[in-house]
Amino acid sequence: MASTAIHFLLALAVAGTTSALSLVRPTIQPFPLTTGSPAYFSPLRDSNKTCTVPASVDGSDAAPAILSAFQTCNNGGTIVLDASYNISSPLNLTFLSHVDVALTGTVSFNPDIAFWTRVDGAYPITYQNSSTFWKLGGEDVNIYGGGVGTLDGNGEVWWDAHLTNSSLVRPILFVADGLQGATISGLNFVNPPNWFNLIANSSDVVVSGLNLSAVWSTGEETPNSDGWDIYRSDSIVLQDSIVNNGDDCVSFKPNSTNIVVQNLYCNGSHGISVGSLGQYVNEYDIAENITVYNISMSNAGDGARIKVWPGIESTLSTLLNGGGGSGYVKNVTYQLFNNTNNDWSIEVNQCYGQSNATLCELYPSKMTISEIYFKDFYGVTSTKNEPYVGTLVCSGPEQCSDFYASNVNVTPPNGEAPKWVCSGFNTTGLQGFDCDTTES
Repeated sequence: MASTAIHFLLALAVAGTTSALSLVRPTIQPFPLTTGSPAYFSPLRDSNKTCTVPASVDGSDAAPAILSAFQTCNNGGTIVLDASYNISSPLNLTFLSHVDVALTGTVSFNPDIAFWTRVDGAYPITYQNSSTFWKLGGEDVNIYGGGVGTLDGNGEVWWDAHLTNSSLVRPILFVADGLQGATISGLNFVNPPNWFNLIANSSDVVVSGLNLSAVWSTGEETPNSDGWDIYRSDSIVLQDSIVNNGDDCVSFKPNSTNIVVQNLYCNGSHGISVGSLGQYVNEYDIAENITVYNISMSNAGDGARIKVWPGIESTLSTLLNGGGGSGYVKNVTYQLFNNTNNDWSIEVNQCYGQSNATLCELYPSKMTISEIYFKDFYGVTSTKNEPYVGTLVCSGPEQCSDFYASNVNVTPPNGEAPKWVCSGFNTTGLQGFDCDTTES
């Protein structure tokens, strides 16, 4: 496992040496796994239809020039962003069609909290009380950075403000909304105010070779800095990327189907998570046919994680509350997963957001979880829960069924035999697990 991870990280480092002047669109294909969906065909662009956006001068707002370039070179052209750009007003780029974006410069978002939180500031994202500086959507879109293109969210200003105002709505750095047939590759994302990425209402998207980094100068964990959140989307591939953050490395939100996540290095995160799901009453959430393969996870709260809300409303934080929604999680596979200093190698929680265990028993989750596979897990956990290396706690056998584990070799650092917290489901499919049902 370590050798595999090192090989793909070296490949990323080599890719990062690509010339910033290169306008050659890379060929991006899922590897080694695919979603099963046929690869979409992206025709060559018109070499005579190229729009190069001039750099921002003295910090001026580049949003109008960027919008003009996208309007002019849409439908068969290429937009070139090869300089430094300051974005100080919202950008709606959801009209894209048959277009390439060569982003080899730096796009920086003005950290003017007063402006972005105005009614006419950032675009609202109703799901989980978020917003965004800009949103991109359309069909047949390729965005590539050659390893040098950068999006900078100037998140530290927002994180500082969040310390004293936990209800502050902070923008997501990159939102793909209604993107059908696309590749996003070779980019660096730095310090998002909120999540790095939201892929919503999209299909047939391949994301490859991204480097996501959220670092607070105080040394504190960066709040809500999810690497990717996938929502109401189908046939999405995330691969060959590095994530240093303080929340989920990847999160599969409601109605994520036919997803592949492969060849990722995640550090400091909350794991690769199915969920949270079941947050909203009268909403039916689905997460189905998800494969997570060849992951190196370090210094995280969790490795593989499934989290669903209980059947009663709960409050996790000022902007995050819910529970009582229904739906199902089905056919999820985590395979080839290396753990280094993670608190839990595996966590399944059907009582997310609710600290009152009695209420969870009285109001079990309305989400069912079935056909879950954990294969080829390795590594050593942190000292936090030793000798326990994982926890799988369900509301009951009606909610959880068909859990399987094979070749799971995760140990605690103290050298004792690993133990597992297991409750609320049939554990006979968990090969080699020493389950303790008294700790849940």
